[in-house]
Amino acid sequence: MEQIAAVVREMVYNFGVVSISDIIDIAIMAFLIYQFIDLIRSTSSGRVAKGIVLIVAAMALSTIFHLYTVNFLLSKALEWGALALVILFQPELRKLLEQMGSSRIGEVFSSRQSVPDELDGAITQTVEAYTALSKSKTGALMVFERKNMLDDAIRTGTALDTVVKAELLKNIFWNKAPLHDGAVIVRGGRIVGAGCMLPMSGNVNLSRELGMRHRAGIGASEQTDAVVAIVSEETGSISVAVGGMLKRHLAPETLERLLRNELMPERPEEESNLFTKLSTLFRGKKEGDKDGQSKEK
Repeated sequence: MEQIAAVVREMVYNFGVVSISDIIDIAIMAFLIYQFIDLIRSTSSGRVAKGIVLIVAAMALSTIFHLYTVNFLLSKALEWGALALVILFQPELRKLLEQMGSSRIGEVFSSRQSVPDELDGAITQTVEAYTALSKSKTGALMVFERKNMLDDAIRTGTALDTVVKAELLKNIFWNKAPLHDGAVIVRGGRIVGAGCMLPMSGNVNLSRELGMRHRAGIGASEQTDAVVAIVSEETGSISVAVGGMLKRHLAPETLERLLRNELMPERPEEESNLFTKLSTLFRGKKEGDKDGQSKEK
C-alpha cells in the first residue's frame, strides 16, 4: 500500500508541473503523428513502414537478449535509415509539400471524403455503360480507388476531374479513342484519370485465356485495395477483381450489387438508421410523458 501511495503522490506531483503549453505541444505532436500514420496507411508505403517497425522491434529484442552481432548489424542498417526513408517515401513527401504550397493549411492533412450520392450515381452510370460495352464487345478497364491512393498510375495517363457518365465512358473506351487502351480511375465517385497504365499481375497461375487487360486489373487489385471492373474485348464478359481474386462472367445486376457491397457498405447506414429509430423512440416516450403530465394537471 505504501508503494501504491508513493506512485499516486508522484503522479499527482507530475500532473501538477504540467503546463498548458506542454499539453498543446503534446496535442500537436499527437495530431501530426496520427496524420502521418494515416498518410502511410493510405498508400502502398504502409508495408514498408511495417517492415521498419519490425526492424526496430528486432533491434530492441537483440539488446534485451544480448545478441551483439544482430544488434550491431541492425544498428548499422538504421544509421542509413533517414536517407532510406527519404528515398522510399519520396512520392508521399513530395505530395505533402505540393499540398502545403498550393492549398490552405487546413487542407494539407484533410482526409478524402467521397460524396455518397456522387458515388451512387457513378456506380449506376458504370453499370449502364458496362451493359452496353458488353453487348458491343468493347474492352473496358475501370479502377475504383479506396484507401490506397493511385497517384502514380494517374501520372501515367491523362488527369481528369469529371463526374462518371455512361456516355463518357463509352466514348473513352471506344476502340478508336486515344485513351481506350488504358484504365479509367475513379476516386470518390469522380473520374480523376484516363488512359492510365496499371501494374501487371505476377501470379503465374492465371489462366492463359486472360489478356493484358485482365492481368493489369488483377495486378492493381493485388497491390492496392481498389475494386477493378473489366469488360473483355474478345467475349464481352464482365469481370471484377478484388484483392487479387477475379470474378468472371457477371451479369449487370451482379456487377451493380458487387460494386455497391464493396464501395458502399451498408453498415454505417444501418447504424445511423438504428440511432435514428432509438432517438425517435425516446423522443416519443418523452413527449408521451409530457402529455400525460399535462393531462394530470
